[in-house]
Amino acid sequence: MNIDIVSIAKKEKSIYDPLYKELEKMISRFAKVTDIELFPKDVAKSHTISPVASQQAYSRALKPYTEKSFSVILHPDGKIIDSFEFSKLLNDKMSVKFLLGGAYGFEDSFLKESDVVISLGKLTMSHKIAKVVLLEQIYRGFSILSNHPYHK
Repeated sequence: MNIDIVSIAKKEKSIYDPLYKELEKMISRFAKVTDIELFPKDVAKSHTISPVASQQAYSRALKPYTEKSFSVILHPDGKIIDSFEFSKLLNDKMSVKFLLGGAYGFEDSFLKESDVVISLGKLTMSHKIAKVVLLEQIYRGFSILSNHPYHK
């Protein structure tokens, strides 16, 4: 299985990089994870214009990643699910793409184009932290699906 985590973010070194690598290594028993960070000039420019322009730029940047695979958008207004429901997002899929928007969130029309819209909770967190939580839940989800004791 292939999992892509696609986010609107500047590529930069982070203190979380070793944790990402460790979680990706744990997941590698079940799936290949690819971390894709996008911050095209269109997005950078839109941030100087307005939140609406920014949302539109995020949609343009991420649209190609919603096609031909199961896509899950992480959004504050998405459905809050537990780890068992999350594991079902991974079950019987060849490819899953998790999409994280920029600071201004997503256009409603873009949210409707995905297969599922979920929230990691009501707390606001940075993209870097959200990615750690997402990776941990992916590993936990595969552990649940394979009856591995990690999730208990």
